[in-house]
Amino acid sequence: MDYNRLSKTVAFALRHNPWIFELELDEEGWVDIDVLVTVLREERKAFRALTVDDLHTMIATADKQRYEIKDGRIRALYGHSSTNSIKKTPAEPPLVLLHGTNDEVLDVIMKHGLKPMSRQFVHMSLDRETAVKVARRRSEAIVVLEIAAKRAHDDGVTFYQGNEHVWLADAVPAAYITVMEE
Repeated sequence: MDYNRLSKTVAFALRHNPWIFELELDEEGWVDIDVLVTVLREERKAFRALTVDDLHTMIATADKQRYEIKDGRIRALYGHSSTNSIKKTPAEPPLVLLHGTNDEVLDVIMKHGLKPMSRQFVHMSLDRETAVKVARRRSEAIVVLEIAAKRAHDDGVTFYQGNEHVWLADAVPAAYITVMEE
């Protein structure tokens, strides 16, 4: 394991751009360590075999204490360029955004809309491939939803651009959601 590379990737994920990895840090910067391991395995070929023990080793062998692990969670101790407390700037979204999810929750979504649940925001992507990839992290039985983002925005739904690939919203009412055809 290249622990230096791992440390840089963890810094990117926990200190600078958690939304790229679809990580939701709590108000103190903590994230479930198993979630971080899963995401890094999926997002980076170099870390396909990553374990929680590797993160412990990375911390133990580092010349500086950059991270802390406690009660099954991990956080960066300093150097954050973004945190959950950063205000998001509303932005005009593209015409359509996509959201991948477990098909078991489709009826609830189509009735009540998309809500962030345990996250701060609803995450949406620009492309079907990303929506499918995100949904498959939780289930093999998935559905991709099409969000009429521009129409929702024009009707008062607030969107935020997380990065060049990810868009966020506080919630998306069901009226703007349709199931994307295969």
